Amino acid sequence: MAELNGKQRRKLKSLAHHLKPVVYIGKNGITDGLMAAVEQALDDHELIKIKFIDFKDAKRAFLEKIAAETGGEILNLIGNIAIVFRQSRDEAKRKIEL
Repeated sequence: MAELNGKQRRKLKSLAHHLKPVVYIGKNGITDGLMAAVEQALDDHELIKIKFIDFKDAKRAFLEKIAAETGGEILNLIGNIAIVFRQSRDEAKRKIEL
């Protein structure tokens, strides 16, 4: 997927506004289980929120690692909640059209 432009980012942020976090990063940090949960959530929803309960000082580094490993794009980080997007690889399963 190509880099998102400003208009696409705004649209995705507005779609994410009402969403609840589906992945929580707690005291264990980034584990294989957490990465599997992020992968599954991106496959299921394409657009997700991640909430930091712990590691609030390292959240930017954690998000960059998550984005690099999953192929997702970090749309926004406000407070302790991040918005991540990855378009479905299967066109039939795509829920969000850009």
